[in-house]
Amino acid sequence: MNFQQLRIIRETVRRNFNLTEAANVLFTSQSGVSKHIKDLEDELGVELFVRKGKRLLGLTEPGKELVNMVDRLLLEAGNIKRLAEQYSQRDEGQLTVATTHTQARYVLPQVVTAFKRRFPRVHLKLHQGSPDEIARMLIDGQADIGIATESLTEHPPLGSFPYYHWHHGVLVPDGHPLLDVPELTLEALADYPIITYHEGFTGRARIDQAFTDAGLLPDVVMSALDADVIKSYVELGLGVGIIASMAFNARRDQGLHLLDSHTLFPQNTTRIAVRRGHYLRDFAYRFIQLCAPELDEYRISQVLAEGEGAERLSAVA
Repeated sequence: MNFQQLRIIRETVRRNFNLTEAANVLFTSQSGVSKHIKDLEDELGVELFVRKGKRLLGLTEPGKELVNMVDRLLLEAGNIKRLAEQYSQRDEGQLTVATTHTQARYVLPQVVTAFKRRFPRVHLKLHQGSPDEIARMLIDGQADIGIATESLTEHPPLGSFPYYHWHHGVLVPDGHPLLDVPELTLEALADYPIITYHEGFTGRARIDQAFTDAGLLPDVVMSALDADVIKSYVELGLGVGIIASMAFNARRDQGLHLLDSHTLFPQNTTRIAVRRGHYLRDFAYRFIQLCAPELDEYRISQVLAEGEGAERLSAVA
């Protein structure tokens, strides 16, 4: 058994048993992937995959158990490499942070600036994706730190910590009738076409739930991945925007107005997440502390090592 075989097993499962996709990711041939799988099965004396002809349909019972072991082995192999780098190149290396557009655009610039000033020789990779993509990158070992509002608490392999709280705001252009409403209500909002985030992004579920709880069905005429696109179409007069309040800057967004709506929509919590068992180098802890100073190395490492919930740990700290 070798690490190439283990990687092939993991990628084959990750690519939904598509040998061609697994081969492309691993820069090898489909026949090479098939041979490695067959060699490993012969070595172990059990079949790992359910087959129909040459096609793989799923995992056998021993295959399911093996995949969990493979994940742990590859995780520890990566940890060994990061441990060696920690002591041989203390302030050098690579830190990969996966986050959403909203966080990357409006929240993290100051953190990234301070981090690069402190660690100029660390290559910081900032990946943007959906909350589910961020969680998958963490679980697969493709990212060290994840930052998002959704999904991160739904995956047992991840330990997550509250970063900051925020509310949605209602965005209208100059001269909009809602500017003259004494008290903004969901009923008043529902009279206008709505432009907001795609499902699964930046607290969209909480927006929908607020309208549902009020017995209203808003006319969402457009949805977008980020606030900049929403602003553009609000400026064109195509609807009322609902965006994360931190995405609005009065000086930059001239011609637009953000109406306070914190009583209309529930509070959101953006979280920082890491993979349990993933070895974090010192500069990764420093990045997290730049985001949330109360998250020191002790608190983070306890959650990673023991697998306990971050909320419970925060409550007793």
